[in-house]
Amino acid sequence: MLFTLGLLLLLTPLPSFQTTTNEKRDATGSDATKPNAVFTLSKPKTTAAPAKQTVHSTLKPNTANQTVLSTPGTNQKPPTVGAVAKASSGTFTNKDKHVVSVNQTVVAKSSSASEVKASKDKPAPTGAAQSAAAKSASVSGAKTTKDKLQPSVNQTCSQELLNGALQSGEVDIYPQGKEGRAVRVYCDMETDGGGWTVFQRRMNGKTDFYRTWSEYSAGFGNLSEEFWLGNELLHNLTSVGPVSLRVDMRSGNDTAYAHYANFSIDSEERQYTLIVSGYTGTAGDSMKYHNGRPFSSRDKDPDPLGIHCARAYMGGWWYKNCYKTNLNGLYGSSSNNQGVVWIDWKGKDSSIPFTEMKFRPSRFSPATHG
Repeated sequence: MLFTLGLLLLLTPLPSFQTTTNEKRDATGSDATKPNAVFTLSKPKTTAAPAKQTVHSTLKPNTANQTVLSTPGTNQKPPTVGAVAKASSGTFTNKDKHVVSVNQTVVAKSSSASEVKASKDKPAPTGAAQSAAAKSASVSGAKTTKDKLQPSVNQTCSQELLNGALQSGEVDIYPQGKEGRAVRVYCDMETDGGGWTVFQRRMNGKTDFYRTWSEYSAGFGNLSEEFWLGNELLHNLTSVGPVSLRVDMRSGNDTAYAHYANFSIDSEERQYTLIVSGYTGTAGDSMKYHNGRPFSSRDKDPDPLGIHCARAYMGGWWYKNCYKTNLNGLYGSSSNNQGVVWIDWKGKDSSIPFTEMKFRPSRFSPATHG
């Protein structure tokens, strides 16, 4: 009897297995570091009929050293050992050899492989499509860059200077921003660092300064020679922020200047009242006498005392009783104190041949420019 059983065992072929990986399990039997290990059960050799195998339903596999890995590139939960056993047609047997027969591919891995194949088989964009996409991106990028680089309009001569205008001359500025109207002004880009908006110039006597209230309000003259920019515009330009005033004068080879740290012109309702203070310079502080005075013209004198200085001294100015400076007086005259006068520099009997009045933002200075 024992001899017969031994003979049957010798004639029965043992199942063999192979791995799809290039490495076998380590000495501990763990394959945690060997991903995608798939074990297959080969068919028995046909040289002899296989012995009838019995599946013991109560036999449970030893899962102590078995790890089931999820398919790389997926977030699916790895299948349980029971699910793998149910999907296979093999058995758990041979005590120390835990062989699993798998006759079908794990669904998750198959799905992942199908997705990769579909991605590879998807036709690439044609040359025309690529060109159109690139052109669209280029146009979009160029538009964005253009919008970012769009320069803002200049509201003052100092902004013109900071934006690269280095030559003195006539310039269009936009005091009310790009939505407002352009105003033609003369910019001095050279004196004391530049950035000055010139609002008065006397140089040859070609322009009459003995004018009416409305003419002084609107402005008159030639920007390249003699002119008055206009009281209304002066009010608008000097009321938006702190502004400084500079007066340049020349008589023969002599020059002088007066600088005032604070300067503004009030509204027409307040008779274009002058606000000026903070003197420095070489000409003397003649403007201080006129601080807080309303403007007067040949047809309108707000002075409550009834002294019509504009008529007496042939100009339009912030007269008091009557002046210490009268830069809009009768050009070239040295009689009756009616000339272009700055008393603290040349006295009342000398008419100054060249004068220029200008302003710029107080925060602007040669030290901050460039």
